[in-house]
Amino acid sequence: MDDFDDALNPPDPPDALRIPEPPVVLTRPGHPIRRADIDPDALRIMTRLQRMGFIAYLCGGAVRDLMLRRTPKDFDVATDARPGQIRKRFANVFIIGRRFRLAHVHFPGGKIVEVATFRRDPDPAPAADVDPDPHAIYGTPREDAFRRDITINALFYDPAIDAVIDYVGGLEDMRRRRVRTIGDPGVRFTEDPVRLWRVLRHAARLGFDIEPATAGAIHSHGPLLASAAGSRLYEEFNKDLGAETRPVFEALRANGLLRHFLGKAGLDYETDPALFARVVSLLDVEERARKDGFLLSLDEIYALVFWPWLEPLFEEGGEDMAPVLGAAFQNAEMKMTIPKALRANVIQILVLMDGLIQALRSGHPRAALLHRSHLPQATRLLFLIEKGRPPADDETFESLFKAAHPEAPLEAQIRRRRRRRRRRKGGGDPGGTTPAGA
Repeated sequence: MDDFDDALNPPDPPDALRIPEPPVVLTRPGHPIRRADIDPDALRIMTRLQRMGFIAYLCGGAVRDLMLRRTPKDFDVATDARPGQIRKRFANVFIIGRRFRLAHVHFPGGKIVEVATFRRDPDPAPAADVDPDPHAIYGTPREDAFRRDITINALFYDPAIDAVIDYVGGLEDMRRRRVRTIGDPGVRFTEDPVRLWRVLRHAARLGFDIEPATAGAIHSHGPLLASAAGSRLYEEFNKDLGAETRPVFEALRANGLLRHFLGKAGLDYETDPALFARVVSLLDVEERARKDGFLLSLDEIYALVFWPWLEPLFEEGGEDMAPVLGAAFQNAEMKMTIPKALRANVIQILVLMDGLIQALRSGHPRAALLHRSHLPQATRLLFLIEKGRPPADDETFESLFKAAHPEAPLEAQIRRRRRRRRRRKGGGDPGGTTPAGA
């Protein structure tokens, strides 16, 4: 961050660059952002809106990441143009949302650039006999910055003047490598407890410290996280399963927040160091595999996360483990809402994976395992758990079993089972000596 340390208090910009309620305006060479680093379609959108007389900035995480020389995941645009005005000026626009509408500009290849109108924190609820103003949610760039969660996510970049615009002290916090809420952290966390999670996520992923007042409010307001909607907790959890999962998991555990959305599973991970070490080691394996281009589905990642917690149940044994695992999820009292279909798939994957592990260790596989619909997912997790790596293209459970037990004729067992099935399907007697219908 040394390249812009000395430019945090620049001289007043020319009148043409002044903005009402002046922010800090950091121009080149005080910041490292280059136009070449910005998605060209997002840059074209901003340029076109500015030529039409609108304000248009790059905003949010994209500015933060570019300042840190990281590659942004998305390039979002903020503007004073209203959604209807954006739709009239771009042919490939879809308006989404109800109370606050967003413009999604579509490009070939499935790429979408989100264009949002500047907005402000809503006013208190109006009286029952007063119709709310549908445009009251729109605001100025300054109001839009102050409604955001943390300072380093409230920066704007104006391509017209090649400058970073800061209303909330985000540049100073970035220089100090710290995460700070905008406004009183206790009030902000009470308004929306999910902000607790977001503060920890950004600090963990960036390697930043958390400003002391913000850190103190996390500890005192942590239980509020359980009051958030289960669907929102599920969405936030999914964000942490895509990249850099381990540091966020460790931060959530250190602050005692896992229990507030994962219920008993989260509490067990917080109180049992060996159990937690097991899950983070699996997350490390998944992270390395993903960096090499090996991507797991959401079902598989959830199965990987819950495997260490549910593994002891398999050790207790039982013929039909699916109801046992279903009861474990039910009794965990998770505040996070896991869709039923996802939970059912996770259970089936784990049951099959345990069957494969037992077959591999005992040398006595059940051929029925190899005809289950979740075999590919279970095999991938088996390699991650047992081998610490994903399978190669030519590696299957059959090849893994044959390498471990070359004396066990796995294919012969499968063929015998298939022959028995064909005889039963023909309707003959068990010995196969009496023709059907004789």
